[in-house]
Amino acid sequence: QYALLHSEGFSDFSAADPARELFWDRVQTLAANHGIFRIWTTEGSPFWTRWGFQPPTEQLLSRLPERWKALGKNWLTIQLKDEDAVAEALSTKFAGFMDSEKQQTARIEENAKTLKTIIIVLGFGIFFICVALAIYLLRHRNPFSE
Repeated sequence: QYALLHSEGFSDFSAADPARELFWDRVQTLAANHGIFRIWTTEGSPFWTRWGFQPPTEQLLSRLPERWKALGKNWLTIQLKDEDAVAEALSTKFAGFMDSEKQQTARIEENAKTLKTIIIVLGFGIFFICVALAIYLLRHRNPFSE
C-alpha cells in the first residue's frame, strides 16, 4: 500500500532536478502498476514539495509502517489514490459479490434438492417394478419345467 523513497545521491548536483523529474515519472508509473496509495520520504529537497509532497498530519503519520518510523522524523508524503475510497469501493463490490454468491448457492441447493427428489422417486419406481416382476414370476412359473 505504501512506497518509500529512501534516499538519493548525485555526483553532480546540477543534474539533480532533471534527474528527479525523470525519476518521479518512473516512480509514479511503478506505483500505479503496484497499487500504491501513498509515497513517503524523508528527503528534504524543495523539489519534492514542489511536486506535491506535504508533511503528514498526525492521522496520516499513524499510517506510517512501523519499520519506517526509525528512519527519521521529517517525513513528507503524497497521496496517489484515496485509500478510504478504494477500501469503501472494494467493500461495496465484495458485498455485491457475496450476495450474488449466496444467490447462486441457493439456486444450486434448490437444483440439488430437485435432483434428489427425482432420483428417490425413480428408485422407488424401479424397486416396485422389480417387486411386481418378482411376484409375477413366482405366481406364473411353469410347474412342468421341474
